[in-house]
Order: sequence, then structure tokens, then C-alpha cells
Amino acid sequence: MTDKAKLFFTKEHEWVELVNDDYVRIGISDYAVEQLGDIVFVELPELKAELSAEDEFATVESVKSTSEIYAPVAGSVAKVNSALEDEPEKLNEAPFGEGWLIEIQASEAVDVSGLMDSSAYEEYVSSL
Repeated sequence: MTDKAKLFFTKEHEWVELVNDDYVRIGISDYAVEQLGDIVFVELPELKAELSAEDEFATVESVKSTSEIYAPVAGSVAKVNSALEDEPEKLNEAPFGEGWLIEIQASEAVDVSGLMDSSAYEEYVSSL
């Protein structure tokens, strides 16, 4: 499981983990998962798909609703969590672990200045 304290978050409830200088892993927060309810389907992008920051890259369907997931950084899709195709419930069970969505090879240095650290994100969520 990923250490939540090392993650950065968007106001749309995506999280970003800096894997190394130019790779990031992306998922959705436990708050987002809680709001969605039981997840029944996840649609992920193709490998090598080029994404701009804020592009929609995935769809998550739950028993309550469908949500689009947006890329917090620009780059090329390097990995997808294909296990979610058969086991979308992994998102409910471990949004910071086995429920990650994709990894992106960033097209430029990853700038996290527009993202929240975990304590700022917790504060943000508590204000919702």
C-alpha cells in the first residue's frame, strides 16, 4: 500500500505518486471511492495514449453514478492496472494500493505546486 503522506491530490480527488523523476502513478482517493459507493466497472486508457494535463483518461462506474477521471499531469500512459477490468472492486478495497489506475511517463518535469499534499487534502475534504 502506498503511503498516503507521500501523495499529492487534486480537487477532483485524484492522487499522484512520484514513482521517479519522470514517472507518476495515479489513482483516486478514498474519499472519492466512498462517494461513489460499490464500483462495478473501470474503463482505462490504451497504453502509450498521450494525455495533456486535465484530459479525461478513465471512467469509473458505481452502483450510484459514473465519474470521469482526469490526468493531473501530461505524458504518455506507461502502465494500466488491467486487474481492475476483472476486479473493479479493488478500487473500493485499496484505492491507495491495488486500486491504482495508471502510470504516466511525464512529458516534462512533474510540477506538484498546483496539487495538495495529504494534510491540505484532508483539510479540503473536511470542508466539503
